[in-house]
Amino acid sequence: MAPAANIAALRHGLDAGDYSARELAQDALGRIEAANPQLNCFITVTPEQALADADAADARIAAGNAGPLTGIPIAHKDLFCTAGAPTTCGSRMLAEYVPPYDATVVARLHAAGAVSLGKTNMDEFAMGASNETSWFGPARNPWHRQHTPGGSSGGAASAVAAGLVPLATGTDTGGSIRQPAAFCGVTGLKPTYGRVSRYGMVAFASSLDQGGAFGRSVDDVERLLQAMEGHDPQDSTSAERPATTRTAVAGMTLGLPREYWNGLDAGMAQCLQAATRELEAAGCTVRDISLPHTAAAVPAYYVVASAEASANLARYDGVRFGHRAEAPKSLDDLYRRSRGEGFGAEVKRRILTGTYVLSVGYYDAYYLKAQRVRRLIRQDFLDAFGAVDAIVAPVTPSVAFELGAVQDPVAMYRQDVFTTPASLAGVPAMSVPCGFCDGLPTGLQLIAPHFEEGRLLALGAAFQHRTDWHLRQPPA
Repeated sequence: MAPAANIAALRHGLDAGDYSARELAQDALGRIEAANPQLNCFITVTPEQALADADAADARIAAGNAGPLTGIPIAHKDLFCTAGAPTTCGSRMLAEYVPPYDATVVARLHAAGAVSLGKTNMDEFAMGASNETSWFGPARNPWHRQHTPGGSSGGAASAVAAGLVPLATGTDTGGSIRQPAAFCGVTGLKPTYGRVSRYGMVAFASSLDQGGAFGRSVDDVERLLQAMEGHDPQDSTSAERPATTRTAVAGMTLGLPREYWNGLDAGMAQCLQAATRELEAAGCTVRDISLPHTAAAVPAYYVVASAEASANLARYDGVRFGHRAEAPKSLDDLYRRSRGEGFGAEVKRRILTGTYVLSVGYYDAYYLKAQRVRRLIRQDFLDAFGAVDAIVAPVTPSVAFELGAVQDPVAMYRQDVFTTPASLAGVPAMSVPCGFCDGLPTGLQLIAPHFEEGRLLALGAAFQHRTDWHLRQPPA
């Protein structure tokens, strides 16, 4: 009855009456209570809501109306708005904020019968690659608690890897699903920009943010995506596209971008090469390709994302909602102290950077140039997909590093070197576990053309059919 079981097994047990949704939820809540003091992967746990959801799921199962996720425990990254439960974004600014409505992702999963257990830890306003910028302290990697679970969706990846929940939602702006998935040895999918509604998802960088899914396996992630995806009239950027369906793997041509593979750590390169051979054995052909503007992706990303963050976070002024400084002497004092007290150092850094690149005299030199580079990166992918069906690449330049080991902000930004290009291009990408280096998991990144998540799911499932890396679990 463990939440670490796959969704198919949990579904069978619920439908067969081996246990109830309430018993499954109680078991998961007990696991969270026992493990969260060590992992800090949950900011908020909602046992009353979980049991109410579970009772509703049991009623649906008894009536024969259960769907694939009815009664299945789930956790939400703490930037999806949840009516009646805090949505903090890992920030002091929103530490007391309780939204009056559900995000579309939350509402759709609730309608599917999933049982929400709480909200997972994250870098403040999704700005970070290690979960160390959270006001609530860093989440920890269950494979080694002195190491980061990755960011910004580190709490979600840690909770799934530790077997506390079988599924979790996340968001990916520049790698915030794929990097934690790789660091924690779970499967993480960033869909095409527009595949999943952003309504009720607190904004970091609006042209890049995309909701996605964590699970132990591709099969589990696919079920979660199918419940989340689809056009939403409340989100002008959501796309009207057919539902995701898998495609055939045999005969696919996969591209290995030399810009991603050159200079990799020897141990990681060995894991990734072995994974590529498994895909060849599954019927794929592999060839070298080039994505020539890859080196420009990190600087372009941090200009564009910081500019959008400076605009999106301007609303937190101490007036309408969020942290408010005590006894302000003037309106200017209210603004200054509320924002100074409410935001952490990394968020302030990005607001200042974004304001600078948008200012008169620097807009053309930085922001406009970064948008032009973004267009070139997108074209790199379009050109590559004219010759290959999907791309195979590393997710990260290293395995999970120790908490506190990376102090230089620029060095932290470089952790995103292999994930920001797909984000800038808006294409779907997925991380699947593919081995271990130095006792820590590593991930294989699969990238497909716009709205071709079916190719990623097919490739990932074929790989996991041939390997068992996704079945490995950290020590209790």
